[in-house]
Amino acid sequence: MSNITAIRSIARVRPLLLLLFNFRSSSSTHQLHIFFSQADSPSCCGSSRFCCCFRVVLRAVLKLYKLVIKLLDESTPSEIRNNPRFYPYFKDCIGALDGTHIRASVPLSIQGRFRSRKGGTAQNVLAAITFDLKFSYVLAGWEGNAHDSRILSDALSRPRGLRIPEGKYYLTDTGYGIRNGYITPYRGVRYHLKEFSDQGPENAKELFNLRHSSLRITIERVFGILKKRFRVLDVEPFWNFQTQVDIVLACCIIHNHIMGVDPSDLLNQGLYEETESDLIMPTLTEREERQEARE
Repeated sequence: MSNITAIRSIARVRPLLLLLFNFRSSSSTHQLHIFFSQADSPSCCGSSRFCCCFRVVLRAVLKLYKLVIKLLDESTPSEIRNNPRFYPYFKDCIGALDGTHIRASVPLSIQGRFRSRKGGTAQNVLAAITFDLKFSYVLAGWEGNAHDSRILSDALSRPRGLRIPEGKYYLTDTGYGIRNGYITPYRGVRYHLKEFSDQGPENAKELFNLRHSSLRITIERVFGILKKRFRVLDVEPFWNFQTQVDIVLACCIIHNHIMGVDPSDLLNQGLYEETESDLIMPTLTEREERQEARE
């Protein structure tokens, strides 16, 4: 390959490198301009070259949504089928569903609607995941203080929204209400894993909740990996709001691609370890083993 050919090849991928660098490092446009000061791409011109490059590649990545973010297999996941704690009790479960807050920058006039429980402004992102740590559906852009059930209703009502195969279901928390295709934990009994750290389940409802929580925590793991991988999701954004929404979707698309190409990559392993340190995964207790034996 000649030097000219090599330079041209590099120039073609520079816009993509710019986007990935921004997602990973959360750099400002000024920092990007300095870092990519030698860039020369025919797709980007004028004084706003770097913003132009970013948006061109962002639109291209978003076109991959239907190809990358979808439910690929309706059969019982191996994570359930091969684990006696979950099979056959959750044999029709295809994943978990929950929401997360991503920092948002919006006009002062509407900041009240985007105010999250932590006090800052955020967009509410609804996602469904499979147990191999991939997204099967993502809806971004809702106000930070919107109720979970309202966002789920919107996802279900859209022409190309969230769909669940007949006889299958997602695990959700009680905030999404009782709906066909969604299984919530029992109310009024222990649920969160940390509540079982000192004492195992004492009855059938608590045992169900422990198993439910042990599976549903997978979505917390996915959100944790996503935010650690793409630091742009955890800093004050400087793009307009629609671009902020698109960035969330693009990060989910790239995440799925990475998990599909090489889930055992060393970087992935490092992210797993960082995320696991934030989660409590108790081992099977003697009390739980006795409860299982009685079933």
